[in-house]
Amino acid sequence: MDKMGIVYGDVYLKYDFGRGHPLNPYRVKLFFDLLRCYGLLERVEHAEPRMASEEELLLVHSREYIERVKRLSEKGHGVLDFGDTPAFKGMFEASCYLVGGTLVAVDMVMSGRCSHAFNPGGGLHHADRDRGAGFCVFNDVAIAVRHLLDRWKAKKVMVLDVDVHHGDGTQWILYSEPRALKVDFHESGHFLYPGTGFVDEMGEGEGYGFMVNVPLPPRTHDDAYLYAFKEIVPVLAEEFKPDVIVHQCGVDAHFEDPLAHLALTTRTYAEIAEVVHEIAHRVAGGRYVMVGGGGYNVATVARAWTIMVSKVLGVELQNELPQEWVVEFKNLMGYDPPRTLHDTSRPLISEGVWRSIMADVEHVVKEVKKRFPHFFKR
Repeated sequence: MDKMGIVYGDVYLKYDFGRGHPLNPYRVKLFFDLLRCYGLLERVEHAEPRMASEEELLLVHSREYIERVKRLSEKGHGVLDFGDTPAFKGMFEASCYLVGGTLVAVDMVMSGRCSHAFNPGGGLHHADRDRGAGFCVFNDVAIAVRHLLDRWKAKKVMVLDVDVHHGDGTQWILYSEPRALKVDFHESGHFLYPGTGFVDEMGEGEGYGFMVNVPLPPRTHDDAYLYAFKEIVPVLAEEFKPDVIVHQCGVDAHFEDPLAHLALTTRTYAEIAEVVHEIAHRVAGGRYVMVGGGGYNVATVARAWTIMVSKVLGVELQNELPQEWVVEFKNLMGYDPPRTLHDTSRPLISEGVWRSIMADVEHVVKEVKKRFPHFFKR
């Protein structure tokens, strides 16, 4: 039986950009507490996060940028980008715990302590070498890859990113790295921040051909998304043969997310977890590191990540959410959550729009396969 680690501590609540900011820190706590209410914590190994060291931050970030974050953290005001990533008191320490949590998850998997591990506080894929962006201060995904290559001597790492926003920071930091195959599914940059992630962004130097972007049209639905995912990801994994898979699990492509325009339901997140879990066992010795990411409907985040963990564990959960959790959610958020784990409503998409989106996504898949013949040989 697989052993799974969950890295969480209430210290994650300190990564807080303030009242009214879209990134609500309670989404991670409510996810962890939903696992507890379902009895899943008894089936996993819970680990507390630790602070990442400056040496670990320097694996991908410049010293000048780290010092700037420290100064802003001490002042407690200012911005890291154009305004959506404001500084707050203690920002440096809070950010280091999120990165350290991902490194704890990596170490749990690579040491053999667990086959799989999930840090819901991670997935901060917009931070670049010398700047923060998109609610991300330090890029734990890229740091995890460098940690795997340098400390654990992994030969190949597959980075899979399903956040609705393109993981631009991860892309640029690892753009010339051929030992990391980066695969990013996201809403097209024609329609959504950060405006990057097109099919022709394929890497540079030795890393050319190891950055696979899959930009999707608005209103992409379950059937279209899962078609693209299953056409692309298993083939890439089988051809690349990574030692470990790092999976950024943003759930903001859900149809109820307020910051984007895709139309997924919890069905897609369940199937993604099943597919990647199976691939990890088939090609990577079971080594599978999951990190969080975007998601701005708090109830959707908690439910989708719980579904993904249950699929990795092979556990079927009752659809009715535990009453204890429903009460906690109402007390923390001030409004009622849904009463079921899986979606009972669906996005309204006409048959004509469904077919049009399907055709558009099929075209994207063909374009990806055409540009990466070294992977898609048949």
